[in-house]
Amino acid sequence: MTATKAWSPDSWRNMPIVQVPTYPDEAKLLDVESQLKRFPPLVFAGEARSLKADLARVARGEAFLLQGGDCAESFAEFHPDNIRDTFKVLLQMAVVLTYAAARPVVKVGRMAGQFAKPRSSDVEKQGDTELPSYRGDIVNGIDFEAGRRVPDPERMIRAYNQSAATLNLLRAFAQGGFADLHKVNRWTQDFVAGSPQGDRYRDIADRITEALDFMAACGLTSETAPQLRETDFYTSHEALLLRYEEAFTREDSLTGDWYDTSAHLLWIGDRTRQPDGAHVEFMRGINNPIAFKCGPSLDPDELIRLIDILNPGDEAGRITLIARMGADDVETRLAPLVRKVKSEGRTVVWSCDPMHGNVIKSSSGYKTRPFDRILREVTGFFAVHRAEGTNAGGVHFEMTGQNVTECIGGAQAITDEDLGDRYHTHCDPRLNASQALELAFLIADQLKEDLRTLPNVVAAE
Repeated sequence: MTATKAWSPDSWRNMPIVQVPTYPDEAKLLDVESQLKRFPPLVFAGEARSLKADLARVARGEAFLLQGGDCAESFAEFHPDNIRDTFKVLLQMAVVLTYAAARPVVKVGRMAGQFAKPRSSDVEKQGDTELPSYRGDIVNGIDFEAGRRVPDPERMIRAYNQSAATLNLLRAFAQGGFADLHKVNRWTQDFVAGSPQGDRYRDIADRITEALDFMAACGLTSETAPQLRETDFYTSHEALLLRYEEAFTREDSLTGDWYDTSAHLLWIGDRTRQPDGAHVEFMRGINNPIAFKCGPSLDPDELIRLIDILNPGDEAGRITLIARMGADDVETRLAPLVRKVKSEGRTVVWSCDPMHGNVIKSSSGYKTRPFDRILREVTGFFAVHRAEGTNAGGVHFEMTGQNVTECIGGAQAITDEDLGDRYHTHCDPRLNASQALELAFLIADQLKEDLRTLPNVVAAE
């Protein structure tokens, strides 16, 4: 299980690659890459090591991974209120899960870098016009116009600047008092407040407030216990645009190891996880915690091969496996993979992506995700791990803090006819704040069931 092949930040360029844009101006592209290599890092190696240590606790069943955020960040929707509202919902979800399972929650956002998107086709056709597919704002524009669809390397610089600003605000929220547990009742969005899940959250918040009042009487306050007013929050995105990722791959001065400083955690998509491909080659050499998507086509033997390429030393916290099977197939498709990893003794975090396998086209013409299917996949994911005696370690989902109408169903009872009211996504449909909180309560119920049935799933001391 030891990797012997030489690696460098650019060794991926010698491997077969898919899902890459074709830039018409090579000189401009090289100039932008040169500029990016001189830019300051977005994250630091020590932060990535801290996340890896946290994920090692998840792998041992001592914590739970909550990873969520936008399907694809956009330049047009960049606003501090949007960042704040998404952060609020993730805090609420973390409170619900921590309260339910008495375990810490590792919070990772699909934020500050999630700009590139894989596509099922290189081209999009409308009527008689055929143009390059939209691949995310870091590559080209979403408008179906010839000039906007030409890949432009300057967009990488804009994506970096927006990521830096987003990360700066997230750090301020996480460490500057916004995440103080004494403010647990202030994180609820107005449109969620009067809903059933809003009422259920308020009940938990009131109990936490009572506990904090008791602790304050004992001398434990936000001033004496920083853990009450601060939280760790990490960033992640799909490492799809390798030219961008290479530019931010730097050698750590303390350890001599290479880290991709564009995010704390990077993942490989279901379309780019070829064992002999460029994306796997790049990811095997960086020392960040990494993940890859596990779809229905993944063979158990290939899964082990990928794990061994990407984590030859079986380092705890290094690998997260993100299962995205679809509600109808999760139990039959996931079980053989879980069983194989367990029998081979590999150390991984298993996370559930209940979004990507449950996309349908609604009768009104919108691409959507039925909320009941999302919930069924989560339930099936936990059922598989319960049956196999393994740890259901986390969830990975696409959401926003805004009151969008992109996924049908949920307590709000969003219908096909409602989708056009506030359908704002640049790519795939997202859960809104109300649906995300509803999902958190379902996961909380599953975690409680695990505590009752799995002796190896223990609360952290």
